[in-house]
Amino acid sequence: MRARPAPSTETRRRFEIEVTREAEAHLALLPARDRAILFEAIARRLAYEPTVENRNRKRLRPNPVAPWELRVGHLRVYFDVKEEPRRTVTIQAVGIKDRSRLLIGGEEVELR
Repeated sequence: MRARPAPSTETRRRFEIEVTREAEAHLALLPARDRAILFEAIARRLAYEPTVENRNRKRLRPNPVAPWELRVGHLRVYFDVKEEPRRTVTIQAVGIKDRSRLLIGGEEVELR
């Protein structure tokens, strides 16, 4: 019996990616290199199956920022996912992780 190949990205339903004004402001504070790294990671890791947990993407405990986190090196992307009426991933915030500190928009934030 042969294994069936995984569905290609063309056959899976893609999520639209939206960025809030606040997240756009957070992105503007990052160096161009970090922004490019994040844009590539968001397109690759969140366009399909954004709610599947793995070592770099996890659901967070209830917090004021967002229900999901994507880790990209020292950078963090906080997002929400909606299935209806459109399949949408909304980037709520972008932060920088420095050891135990999280900086979002240049200010230290606690997600607890």
